[in-house]
Amino acid sequence: LGAPSLEFVFLRSVTSLCFPAALVVRFLTKRFIWEYDPTLESTYRHQANVDDEVVNMDILDTAGQEDTLQREGHVRWGDGFIVVYDITDRGSFEEVAPLKGLLEEVKKPKHVTLVLVGNKADLEHARQVSTEEGERLAAEMACAFYECSACTGEGAVSEAFYELCREVRRRRMVQGKARRRSSTTHVKQAINKMLTKISS
Repeated sequence: LGAPSLEFVFLRSVTSLCFPAALVVRFLTKRFIWEYDPTLESTYRHQANVDDEVVNMDILDTAGQEDTLQREGHVRWGDGFIVVYDITDRGSFEEVAPLKGLLEEVKKPKHVTLVLVGNKADLEHARQVSTEEGERLAAEMACAFYECSACTGEGAVSEAFYELCREVRRRRMVQGKARRRSSTTHVKQAINKMLTKISS
């Protein structure tokens, strides 16, 4: 049996160039890229060992400038989402809650699996969003929260991706159990109907 395949969408704030492409590259190569086109959308494929299980990841780094239809298509495609804001840009932080609302609207009735990441943790002197605010928002959204720096590699860049893998895996297990229970219930109902017909 092959490794499970997960599709992740890496969403960035529309108003801020908080460099999630740099975070993706940091995760994949352990390096920082200084120059790239922030308007380009990129897809990456990566295999990782998460908790002794091999996982294949397809990672879509959106350009943050897509129209509504494109963004909804990205949301439908993804199993999990890393939502990134820039700790030096309060506007990007304030876009997180509406972005989560969009995710929920497009994915309903399914649960949205996401991880919240505050980027640019190396720029403490320019910080506009406190760690506590990020933690509070993540608690409200019932998701994991990390602060890190794509530039220096400080913080838990890889752990954010791995935690998203774990969350998607947990959700799939819960959905699988619910599906099995539902199937068992349908079988029991069908058998009961047959027995009722036979006995009458």
